[in-house]
Amino acid sequence: MNATTIYLDHNATTALDPRVLEAMSPYFLVAGNAESRHSAGRRARRAFEEATELVAEILGARPDEVVFTSGGTESNNLAVFGLSVDGTSPPGRIATSPIEHPAVNEFVAHLEARGFVADVAPVDAEGVVDVDRMAALFYERTRLATLMLANNETGAIQPVAKLADLAAARGVPVHTDAVQAVGRIPVDFAALGVATLAASGHKFHGPAGSGVLLVRRGVRLTPRLYGGGQQQGRRPGTIAVPLAVGFATALDLWRREYQARTSLWRRLTRRLIDGLYAAVGPDRILPNGPVDPSKRLPQTVNLGFLRVDGDALLMQLDLAGVAVSLGSACASGSTQPSPTLVAMGVPADCLRSSVRFSLGAFTTEDEVDQAVTHVAAAVKWLSR
Repeated sequence: MNATTIYLDHNATTALDPRVLEAMSPYFLVAGNAESRHSAGRRARRAFEEATELVAEILGARPDEVVFTSGGTESNNLAVFGLSVDGTSPPGRIATSPIEHPAVNEFVAHLEARGFVADVAPVDAEGVVDVDRMAALFYERTRLATLMLANNETGAIQPVAKLADLAAARGVPVHTDAVQAVGRIPVDFAALGVATLAASGHKFHGPAGSGVLLVRRGVRLTPRLYGGGQQQGRRPGTIAVPLAVGFATALDLWRREYQARTSLWRRLTRRLIDGLYAAVGPDRILPNGPVDPSKRLPQTVNLGFLRVDGDALLMQLDLAGVAVSLGSACASGSTQPSPTLVAMGVPADCLRSSVRFSLGAFTTEDEVDQAVTHVAAAVKWLSR
């Protein structure tokens, strides 16, 4: 990325906060295995335990419910596998939604190839899952339900706590992919009532390669890896202490700056939307996701530009130095329209030209204003 890039693709990844790098650096530069009994090992163990306790405190969990992973994909895979496969029972059923991230739905597809059945609940026009209809999909062989906490493309916040309450009455564990929610909105693991929750550090200015899976005490989780038994055997292997410290530090910075960041994001997303409507025209733009900003992530906006080729628009913006996305970065190689937008019933002429703008902690008003100018110019040029 060059210094002039206007980066509005923070739902794909965020830059590492320099304060996080500073906190991590000592553990990169000095050796110490957290399982070793000498002083260097004890120092690493203390840092890891402090990071664990801090993450648990902020996310409403107990320290023994925190499992550090390499990121959202591993956390989601471990949860879906661990809750649905026990090594002895025949394949069962999984209740899911059409808006899940590839880290979930691709693994569900993998399980389908092994004989599992996926029961998919619908979403409304704003991309919110009907959890009553999802609960109606619970059968005797339903092993788990999985529903993301906030959608990565539209920012739509999902009624996960309600689903977990409905599922509890049927004895169905619920997993939530909270990768886009953690570090953007308050998340309380205990209050949600889910069995497992996934998060990833690089979404909120923490280090790439860091993540957590929260596992409710008493929940049985079949491991995918076997080794030295670290982290209660749920994710064995040498603990990456610098990454755990970085994840915890970034999360703590979000907690300390939550009010200021949220206020900034609300103001800048409103400025972005108003600016584009004024410059492009309301008849050329279709908003995707909840209209009420309180029902979506505060820094995410998804807009469809009518009668514009999305790939051409993305190329024009890239040439102008504006980084945005047409959908999930993890599915960017696909030539198919976004499954999330398809499930929402977005009109065909907007499916391939819907742009996701996502802001970060350091996005500025000037960057938003420049982005509006470049987007408006690109849309007008492509509409000639």
